[in-house]
Amino acid sequence: MTVPALSPSAAIKALTLAEALPYIRRFHGKTIVIKYGGNAMTDESLQRNFAHDVVLLKLVGMNPVVVHGGGPQIEEMLKKLDIKSSFIQGMRVTDAATLDVVEMVLSALNKDIVTLINQAGGKAVGLTGQDGAFMRARKLMLPDQNKPEEMLDIGLVGEISAIDPSVIDTLEAGGFIPVVAPIGVGEDGVTFNINADLVAGKMAEVLHAEKLVLLTNTPGVLDKNGQLLTGLTPKGIDDLVAEGTLSGGMLPKIASALDAARSGVKSVHIIDGRVEHALLLEILTDEGVGTLIRSK
Repeated sequence: MTVPALSPSAAIKALTLAEALPYIRRFHGKTIVIKYGGNAMTDESLQRNFAHDVVLLKLVGMNPVVVHGGGPQIEEMLKKLDIKSSFIQGMRVTDAATLDVVEMVLSALNKDIVTLINQAGGKAVGLTGQDGAFMRARKLMLPDQNKPEEMLDIGLVGEISAIDPSVIDTLEAGGFIPVVAPIGVGEDGVTFNINADLVAGKMAEVLHAEKLVLLTNTPGVLDKNGQLLTGLTPKGIDDLVAEGTLSGGMLPKIASALDAARSGVKSVHIIDGRVEHALLLEILTDEGVGTLIRSK
């Protein structure tokens, strides 16, 4: 469908069943992992739109799996409690006090998202990696960019070591929409804070997802002139990182997208969560609303 004269919101309203049907058929029965974050989580209208979009995808036979972040809400709570927070290479340094706040905020957000989806007519179930120990993690150490031979300890931050897909498979088969908070558990029972983008990417890989969609607060990946880039490859992304175009919080998103694409996820997109019904525009139209990441 080509609708250059229409706004994204108007494009969705103009989308007919006949135009959407090929995409519904193509993705029927397929798993779509969605990283939910940014303004889409804080604006009430966008929250409702997102919930209805996810329910619609489920109703037409797709299997959405939602992985949510909570960075702005965590930051706000840390400030209220006068707990200093810092980031290294886009990752939040997490001590015991910070982890307590992270768990508290993510738990509340998870319940809110489940409630929104249920109110929209879906059947959502909230999870963390601790539920059934389905998301195992180990401590994450980052390479020191100034001393490549050394590693940086950023506290109780984890990386995924294994995901048991049977929990998600069972929920999907029962008509439920899983909503996953990015908390993992180590072999010794230690709880880890995990970057939600990385969780979404690994989840897409393990579940053999058709699509991984990362909602963010930008139109997608931008060049130094602010122009949207798409059809990115690993080589192109390496060049953007080297020249400093990609940095900070975009790094985990790009890493997640690349890993998923290389691992067999057919389509990976970074899209603008501030656009109304961005999720449906991405899945039910040819144009999409963001950056496509290709494996090669």
